[in-house]
Amino acid sequence: MAYSDILIRVICSIFLLFFLAGAVTSFLEKEIRAGIILLATSFFISILLLLFICILPEYQVLKLIFLSVCLLAMIVVFFPVSGTKRYNFETPTKRFHEADAVLSRRILQAGTSDYNSYYEKHPEHKNPDNQARNQPGLLSSKSKYFDSGTFSAAEANFIITDHLYALATLQINKKQTRVEGDKTKKFIEKWMLQTGAHSIGFTALKDYHLYSYKGRGQESGQSIEKDMPHAIAIAVEMDHDMMKPAPAGTTVMESSEQYLQSGILASKLTTYIKELGYAAKAHIDGHYEVICPLVAADAGLGIIGRMGLLMTPGIGPRVRIAVVTTDIPLEYSDANHDLTMLDFCNRCKKCARVCPANAIPLTSMKELEGAYRWKINSERCYHFWTISGTDCGRCVISCPYAHPNNWFHQFIRWGIKNNLVFRVMAVKLDDIFYGKKPKIKTLPNWVKLK
Repeated sequence: MAYSDILIRVICSIFLLFFLAGAVTSFLEKEIRAGIILLATSFFISILLLLFICILPEYQVLKLIFLSVCLLAMIVVFFPVSGTKRYNFETPTKRFHEADAVLSRRILQAGTSDYNSYYEKHPEHKNPDNQARNQPGLLSSKSKYFDSGTFSAAEANFIITDHLYALATLQINKKQTRVEGDKTKKFIEKWMLQTGAHSIGFTALKDYHLYSYKGRGQESGQSIEKDMPHAIAIAVEMDHDMMKPAPAGTTVMESSEQYLQSGILASKLTTYIKELGYAAKAHIDGHYEVICPLVAADAGLGIIGRMGLLMTPGIGPRVRIAVVTTDIPLEYSDANHDLTMLDFCNRCKKCARVCPANAIPLTSMKELEGAYRWKINSERCYHFWTISGTDCGRCVISCPYAHPNNWFHQFIRWGIKNNLVFRVMAVKLDDIFYGKKPKIKTLPNWVKLK
């Protein structure tokens, strides 16, 4: 048997096994469309292999052409070419007032001094905010996706998360334990990962991480000062299957669950640091003094994508984040500002296409507040929340990076990071496998109370 025949059989067999394994993986993920396409590709490769073995054994020219095409494809696809020269990781130059966040504005009550004062300064927000107030509202029984089981579970999670903030009053141990920065970092990292964190990172706390003023609660209007040198970002994973029905009830149930879990991790870490005799503060849902995605990006957990959320390398935006600021001695994580993810986001646009509120821009990054980035229309986004009753999540689950972190998607992500051609192909192939606008899955039976 000629070497060319052996090589053809090896190449076809590798491709056949790859696509068959990919098909099985997709069916296990309940991604039927992707599974069928991969299975059909496997069938085509089988026919091609039989063709070369049984029908065209003497056509050496065709064999050489086939081998040349395969070799060229491997070089083009797998040879490292980043294609990211036009991108830079940039940080904002201005601090953001928390009162300007739409989730802070929603709690303003008509007729109060806070309400009147805010809209005198920002009249442009008054009409869209009032339109949102006239809708049923988040977790409302009159909202579009109301479901008693999932909505009640979400409400329970939010209530418990809010109570976690009472731990902020715990005092610092007067007897300080001397610690070493590298060992402290390793201990905290191992502990958090063992007890539920998806990823954790350590960075210097920077001015632009902090809101300029508080915008919620009794401390609303108070200036926020940088009183800690370090920040620890903790990300937890939102379950892929629970997010699939987005924007239906399992979305807000899972989102609230992971706000709670990240809050528990941040609260117990804060308590641990205080027990060692150092200052620490937990920044959890409803009680932030920092902008968590900015901290997490500088702590090496990912980059800020088109939808304005943290994009992690392993599961994309399918995370919730809490932050602990502290003065305990720490070493920092290596920054991981993967510009290939920015390039992919710039090309993909799937989150913008699926957004039911048209709140995510289809355009390229623009200079905003001193940095090139994408900016979503938070008023449109929140307005949809008040109609749907959930925090939506369509952008999150539709993101190609949000697929389960198994061998198949790890391979695709490696190719995206490694090569520009692969990256361009991956954008198109994700549309083919999963649809330009992936279908909304139905709620699992176990969450339905009726």
